[in-house]
Amino acid sequence: MKIVDQLKSGEPAFSFEFFPPKDEAGLERLFEAISELRPYKPAYVSVTYGAGGSTRSLTVDLVRRIRDEIGLEAMAHLTCVGATSAELDQVLRDLRDVGAENILPLRGDAPQGHAHFEAVPGGFSYASELVAHAKERFDFCLAGACYPEGHPEAPSIEADLDNLKKKVDAGVDFLITQLFFNNEDYFRFVDRARAAGIEVPIIAGIMPITNVSQLKRFTQLCGAKIPPGLLARLESNEEDRSKVRAIGVEHATDQCAALLEGGAPGVHFYTLNRSLATREILDNLRSR
Repeated sequence: MKIVDQLKSGEPAFSFEFFPPKDEAGLERLFEAISELRPYKPAYVSVTYGAGGSTRSLTVDLVRRIRDEIGLEAMAHLTCVGATSAELDQVLRDLRDVGAENILPLRGDAPQGHAHFEAVPGGFSYASELVAHAKERFDFCLAGACYPEGHPEAPSIEADLDNLKKKVDAGVDFLITQLFFNNEDYFRFVDRARAAGIEVPIIAGIMPITNVSQLKRFTQLCGAKIPPGLLARLESNEEDRSKVRAIGVEHATDQCAALLEGGAPGVHFYTLNRSLATREILDNLRSR
C-alpha cells in the first residue's frame, strides 16, 4: 500500500528506520528488532541505502523480506551516489519487481574520502532530479527528506526551503524530517514550508538517545542542535548507559506527545536497528 494513502486516514502514523547490517549476526538482530516492533502496528518501516549503493541488493532483499515474511509495508531509500540514471532505473525495477510501492529518493552523502558530493557522468546531482526521474517512469509513492534546522550544506534557511520546494514540485508525496530535539524547530519549519506552498504531510523524525558520544557524532553530521539542558543531563550521567537511555526516552516521549498534539501527522523513529528505547517511548505514549 502507498504510504501517502495511509496518511489520509488521519490517524498518527508511527514508522521505524533500519539499515542493512554487515553480517549474519547483524541481520539476526535486525529481524529481532523488527519483530519486537511489529506489534506496535507501524504504518511502514524504511530501509536505508549504503554509501555508493554498496547495499543495493541487500536493501532490495530486505524490503522483500519485510513485506513478504513479516507483513509490514517497507520503503526503500535510494541515493544518487555513484550511479548513472540507467543503474538507478535498474534498482527501481528491482524494487518494483519485489512488490515495493514506496521509495525515498535522496542525493546521498559524498563517498568516504571525498569532501563534496559529485554526480557521476550520466547520474544526478540533486534529489529533485531523481524524484522527477522516478515519477516519470514508475508508479511509486515518493517520500522526501527535509531539515527543520536547515541542511548543513545549504547557504541559508531560505535556499534550503527553495530546494525543498523544487523536490516536492518534482513529485514528492510526503516528507520526513531529519532528527531534531526541539519541537519549536519542527513547528517553525512546518509554518515556513506551508508559507512557501509546500502542502504535503511532514512527518517528524525522532532519534531515541541511548549513547552520548553517538548522539554528538550524529548531530555534528546533520547539523541538529542539542538543547543545553538536555545535553547537561546526559553528560552528567554519561557513564551510566541505562540512565542515559532513561533520559533519552523521557525526552523523546515528551517530544512525541507534543508533536502529535500539535498536529504532526506521524513520527518516524531512527531506531539504529535497536527496538528497546523505541518500544519504551511508544508504551509511554499509550499510557498517557
